[in-house]
Amino acid sequence: MAVIEQTSSSPRLKAVWRARWSGAPWTGAVLPAAMLIAWSALSTTGVFPAQVAPSPVAVAREIWKLGASGQIFNHIWITTWRVALGFLVGALAATALGALTGYSRRARGYLDPTIQALKAVPSLAWVPLFILWFGIFEVSKILLIAVGVFFPVYLNLMEGVQTVDRKLVEVGKVNNLSSFDLVWRILAPATLPSYFTGLRAGLALGWMFVIAAELMGANRGLGFLMTDGEMTGRPSIIIGALILFAIAGKVTDAILVAVSRRLLYWRDDLASLQRKETT
Repeated sequence: MAVIEQTSSSPRLKAVWRARWSGAPWTGAVLPAAMLIAWSALSTTGVFPAQVAPSPVAVAREIWKLGASGQIFNHIWITTWRVALGFLVGALAATALGALTGYSRRARGYLDPTIQALKAVPSLAWVPLFILWFGIFEVSKILLIAVGVFFPVYLNLMEGVQTVDRKLVEVGKVNNLSSFDLVWRILAPATLPSYFTGLRAGLALGWMFVIAAELMGANRGLGFLMTDGEMTGRPSIIIGALILFAIAGKVTDAILVAVSRRLLYWRDDLASLQRKETT
């Protein structure tokens, strides 16, 4: 009898260990570590010339020098501040318009065609216009980042509202919910997953747009640091700035993911099942 219990529990135990192994926090570092080893090997053997792609040690040394002088923290701070402010402006505008066009068919008919047309305009096409309107100072940079954030948040929220289960809406109307209660108690919770997906996509685009924004006459920021490295022929500065961009983007995305998990604790989906299996 003990043998039967042992053999029946063995597959379950293996499944639990496999789930915990695949969901361990360090698994996300495997690919970056492999890329770092490959990069170090290729630069050491001369496949990557030092004047084109310096070694990881050279890049780390350059970042260390900037950190020791305090410059790097100033660049990181100003870039993060621009992304945060642009993200706030873009997300607020997208939330208002996305909710309006998703809920109201009349508003969607008036607004959505124009917004979809503007979505196809390349990001760099806004640069000369914003410089002409707002100059080369912070306002134009913040608005350019906000443009990048706006469209994915708007689209995901509008589609999220439109794809809410019709039965939920009908149940709300049968129970004589007011328009406010219908939005607050049914539509808002049902659209939160799509909304957070849009926020994450918008935040990623915000980090991408800040580079273009900091080309608009900036004298501080990681984008300026990349331009300075290009002008002075220091590829280690350029690569170092790219790495810092990736780290900052990952950290801010992780914050959004943590917030979304706290607000969407009630969801019973595959992701929640996988998290339970790893605990």
